[in-house]
Amino acid sequence: MAMYLIGDVQGCDAALHQLTQLIDFSPSRDTLYLLGDLVNRGPDSAAVLRRLVGYGASARCLLGNHDLHLLAVAHGVRKPGRHDTLDDLLAAPDRPALLDWLRQQRMAMLERVGGSDLLMVHAGVLPAWTATKTIALAAEVEAVLRSDDVGAFFQAMYGNAPAQWSDDLAGIERLRVIVNALTRMRFCTPEGAMEFATSGAADQAPAGYLPWYEAPGRQTAHVTVAFGHWSTLGWLGRPDVLALDTGCVWGGCLSALRVEPGVAAGAPWRTELLQVHCEQSQKPGE
Repeated sequence: MAMYLIGDVQGCDAALHQLTQLIDFSPSRDTLYLLGDLVNRGPDSAAVLRRLVGYGASARCLLGNHDLHLLAVAHGVRKPGRHDTLDDLLAAPDRPALLDWLRQQRMAMLERVGGSDLLMVHAGVLPAWTATKTIALAAEVEAVLRSDDVGAFFQAMYGNAPAQWSDDLAGIERLRVIVNALTRMRFCTPEGAMEFATSGAADQAPAGYLPWYEAPGRQTAHVTVAFGHWSTLGWLGRPDVLALDTGCVWGGCLSALRVEPGVAAGAPWRTELLQVHCEQSQKPGE
């Protein structure tokens, strides 16, 4: 059984199909972990969701900011954006089933591989959060998404404040910080105050900020965190960080990282990066 981590698909079903062929994916044998932003900006969001639904338990998916945006639009809380490509999905006859499936997906996942922890999120993890705390906080949002209160949640989900986590936060402010960290964050201060205006490369951090994974004293530094969301960062493979958004929807590649238990002492796992080129040609930021 092989485990594959896959970066942001964003509605590029043709690329996803090519990638599953390249890795010789078998739902009866392998497991895909998709790191969020399954939909939007690419041409075939409905086809992507149908494909993943068809894989059953062999496709384990995170929710990204574009996925939450789709759900908010579907609930009438937000208007479609100028560059959204969600019309096919919103008009699909199986829309209710696809959106209900999407609401059941995760905000964070934690797996044990080769004796070490692998934490998966769409965007980032605040410096003060341990892996265990990240999963617990993600579960708070997951419970609301699956509840009858989901419409009210989307009404209040948007916003940049509070910018920093506190254990004293409650209600929608608490949920908003969790969502923003897990689905939107790229940069934060050493103390964990988030910044959302900058989407450039890691060396373009605003004054006083740094990439979230470089925060000193980060409580998840002893685990490996896999994430997507940051196409201008591209592929990054470090013992503590695996970045897998390689800009498929912007004409880059769709990436899958094969992860297997290691065989050598001190190597909890071994990895192999596999990629297919995507023909989508939107410009970053659209």
